[in-house]
Amino acid sequence: MIETFTALVFAHVLADFVLQTAWINAQKHRIPVMMLHGALVLVCAQAATGQWASPWLLALAAAHVAIDAAKIWSGFHHFRGFVTDQAAHIVTLVAVAVAAPGLWATGQWAALPALLPLMAIASGLVVALTAGQYAVALLMRPHGNRIRNNGLRDGGRQIGLLERGLIFALILLGQPLGVGFLIAAKSILRFGTATRDQRTAEYVIIGTLASFGWAILTVETVRQALSLLPPLEIAGLSP
Repeated sequence: MIETFTALVFAHVLADFVLQTAWINAQKHRIPVMMLHGALVLVCAQAATGQWASPWLLALAAAHVAIDAAKIWSGFHHFRGFVTDQAAHIVTLVAVAVAAPGLWATGQWAALPALLPLMAIASGLVVALTAGQYAVALLMRPHGNRIRNNGLRDGGRQIGLLERGLIFALILLGQPLGVGFLIAAKSILRFGTATRDQRTAEYVIIGTLASFGWAILTVETVRQALSLLPPLEIAGLSP
């Protein structure tokens, strides 16, 4: 079952965070665009599992569309809505993996087990970077109008991407102490802001802890998944 679940998670991440453009996300309240997104979900699931005619994948795509429609038409455009939406999608992935655990084993890629850890790592990286960026932005949105932003355009976003990427790589490579140095370095660089403006300092601290926490939770989940999958024959990455 874990093999099928890993492939389905990879497909979900591709459809929701890589192939879903800003235009699709903004226009999903229109039925044709929602159907386009559902088609991308189906194609990604088919490609990831190597199954091209499974009714389970069609049901998965239909469930994905239903969940997204419920989110959009209920107006859940905040952090809790994002987490609830993604949790509902994960539940459907688990349900399909339990109901049809042999999707991977009978699929086109079954003879290539090394693809599974690569899928797990790629999924984790996208979740840490792209999904993390979106989640942290939603979490911080209520505080955004209360601080002064005199920094570089998109500077905070780029810093967040870099720090989550570094945390993901350091922990995955077995160097968690590097995360401590990263925290220390950011604290030193932000010391001036903290001493001049308490509101901005608190905003930065909340955002930093959320970003670090998201990355750590993601990479630890990936590490657990790798321990259950065929080993990836790359030094430092095999569980």
